[in-house]
Amino acid sequence: MVKGKRVGIVGAGNVGSTIAYSLAMLGSCHEIILRDNKIEIAKGKALDMSQAAAAVRSHSIVTVAESMADMTDCDVVVITAGSPRLPGMSRDDLLMINAKVTREVIEGVAKYSPNAIVIMVSNPLDAMTYVALRESGFDRSRVIGMAGVLDSARMAAFIQEKLGYGGGQIRASVMGGHGDDMVPLPRYSTVAGVPLSDVLTHEEIDEIVQRTRKGGAEIVALLQTGSAYYAPAKATAIMVEAILKDTKQIHPCAVYLEGEYGFNDVVSGVPVMLGANGAEKIIEVTLNETEKAMFAASCKSVQGLIDTLNANKFFEGAK
Repeated sequence: MVKGKRVGIVGAGNVGSTIAYSLAMLGSCHEIILRDNKIEIAKGKALDMSQAAAAVRSHSIVTVAESMADMTDCDVVVITAGSPRLPGMSRDDLLMINAKVTREVIEGVAKYSPNAIVIMVSNPLDAMTYVALRESGFDRSRVIGMAGVLDSARMAAFIQEKLGYGGGQIRASVMGGHGDDMVPLPRYSTVAGVPLSDVLTHEEIDEIVQRTRKGGAEIVALLQTGSAYYAPAKATAIMVEAILKDTKQIHPCAVYLEGEYGFNDVVSGVPVMLGANGAEKIIEVTLNETEKAMFAASCKSVQGLIDTLNANKFFEGAK
């Protein structure tokens, strides 16, 4: 008997619960399983979302796993658990705290949903994706970081704000790590197929690039009580849908590189084809010398985080 699709979400805070809500409204899968240390709050959110799904006549149900042992046989597991990014806190500050959280969660995923595709959302994103891959022992195609979809959406929103038109027709492209060294690519960004350089000045494009790099911090400063969650959640839901529906669509995602773009043993955001088997193909786009230098700097930044993990002997005794 063919079973319905199951999506596990570890961390039912703002991002995790919004991902669950988005998937439930879309009817993307049969069951969405929330896991959070605050079990009663998770139960309340699950009940609320199940009723919302009933209102729109979605077949999705939302349940709660009281332990990782209850999160069995998931097709996709999304991990948002960890300390949030607070005002004045860089993504790097979260490194050791969230690496330990990720290790604990991944041990449960590997044990109870060993065939799942993992989508990492916890920050610092690229380093946590690296930790999840190392700790799980999964193939690199099955451990994917959510970053590029979000960063590209932010860039597209800033382009629309600057232009005052083109909503829904803007395709922005961002590569590299999910941090201040990310690599927005105006050369690969268009409005209804029209190159960005034909509708904006060099100065305007540069302003958008810089704002994209600081997009998350801008929201943190405005909220003052946490970080963004609507856009990160929707970006994650888009990735989950692409996997569950086996769309073979290309999305920018953080993956482990094995020689692509000239880099090894590091995680960075690149265009990948998402399908039922995860990141099924890495697309290597042609970068000019300036873009290559920016991508190298971004990879170096992520490598610095990995070096810190190694210096703290984090992986000693790991699988």
